[in-house]
Amino acid sequence: MPLLEETTLPHEHPPTLPVVIIGNGPSGICLSYLLSGYKPYLDTTTVHPNPILYRKLQETKHIPITEQDLEYLSEGLEGRSRNPVAVLFDTLLHPNADFGYEFPPVLQWRRDKQQHIPHLVLGRATPGGAWHAMEGSMLTISLGIWLELPGVNYRDLTNGKRRDMTNDRATPEEISSYYRNYVKLKGLQKNFVDNTYVTSVQKLCRGHEGEDGGNEGFEGNGVECVNSGGGGGALWEVRGYQQVQNDTHVPFSLFAENVVLATGVSDSPVRLGVEGEDLPFVCHSISDLGLAISRRQLDINSDPILIVGAGLSAADAVLSASQSNIRVLHVFRKSVDDPDLIFKQLPKTLYPEYHKVYNMMCSQTYTNDVTLFPDYTSFPEHCVVSFQPDMKCLLQGNNSLKAFKISMALVLIGTTPNLFFLKGQGQYLGLDPTRPISCKQNPIDIHPYTFECTKEPGLFAMGPLVGDNFVRFLKGGALGIASCLLKRLKKKGKLISNSGNNFI
Repeated sequence: MPLLEETTLPHEHPPTLPVVIIGNGPSGICLSYLLSGYKPYLDTTTVHPNPILYRKLQETKHIPITEQDLEYLSEGLEGRSRNPVAVLFDTLLHPNADFGYEFPPVLQWRRDKQQHIPHLVLGRATPGGAWHAMEGSMLTISLGIWLELPGVNYRDLTNGKRRDMTNDRATPEEISSYYRNYVKLKGLQKNFVDNTYVTSVQKLCRGHEGEDGGNEGFEGNGVECVNSGGGGGALWEVRGYQQVQNDTHVPFSLFAENVVLATGVSDSPVRLGVEGEDLPFVCHSISDLGLAISRRQLDINSDPILIVGAGLSAADAVLSASQSNIRVLHVFRKSVDDPDLIFKQLPKTLYPEYHKVYNMMCSQTYTNDVTLFPDYTSFPEHCVVSFQPDMKCLLQGNNSLKAFKISMALVLIGTTPNLFFLKGQGQYLGLDPTRPISCKQNPIDIHPYTFECTKEPGLFAMGPLVGDNFVRFLKGGALGIASCLLKRLKKKGKLISNSGNNFI
């Protein structure tokens, strides 16, 4: 559905929405579900294996979780997220999942259309976010059921397909299809606007009426003030464009009382920052390798490709190259015994292909006395010094420099969010405002139970931006934000029925 064009309101302000969500991946989809009147209650036919949490849930079993004290419910819970509400929601949806159990959720969902909060979800493609861009043949790290969203069983949409009794991982193609279908099944389509690109999010103030009776003005630092007739508070102006047929760009502008950052961190690849990194044979996406293989630019007779990184993306590239009989030089800074290597955290039975890569990393290492192995050679505790125009790369390690002729370089050392549409690229929102936002090193600083940015009231963040990389845990952000907004709007008497979204 097209957004409102800027040119249609030359003398009026754009429409105001209670919530605008930037990003239509699983974070944005899950939050839209909770803002659309779907409420989680304790399923009284189930028993949670944590007796303390179960007792708390029984105390208020007739009240939806979104209206309860999330801090009280989260107290004492432990899990693989730094955010307590993420751990809470995960254990309600997947009790004792980290111990290998597959207990049913202890929640049941009821829809209350009177609790619908009008909102828009803006995304660059169809619902599913970055999942649409992932390689379709690789298996996900998480089990398929851990990637599902509330209210729709993943296996129900994949014909109950299981590859074997111990492996219920999925392909990205299956998951992206699940997310698209989820939006349709739950009737959320009217909240989603596809092919939209946000270019600016600015905070405005309101409630300052001038002496001449006017209701607009400017405050310090060029912040525009808009009086919407309310009693003070702030608004956000969201600008961007929607790409429609024939690649036409239709600009839009919206006001929002609250903005949610759900963009993920896959926007910009991390760079090495070395000489020659901009040469055409140096790439930063595994899709570039797939493209070169499909075009038959690489084969068994080619010079080896260089893969930089020790994470799962680098391992995927090694597997892809091995399947096509392409020689690999694999460079990474850590030692093979480093306890922080991701392979140390993956069970061998569930992830045999990644342990195959790890075994090669350990057993086929380069030494000054040994020539390259015929198919794969690892360079632990090495780094890239430079790339040269003659297709050579210079490596440093073991107190020596080495030069190798390569056919392609893949730098796969992580990604960072691109928050260019925020002031200072959003850096001031981080735990350390002097450093760029990073999922692991410097996530956005939020209130632990509402996911509201500590430095910007009315601005929320969820998912990888706050350290929750896995779909299992980013759903907790949706619970925290929805709970916060529902309580605030209820206090103000602003909750309305779902009579259709009139803001688009």
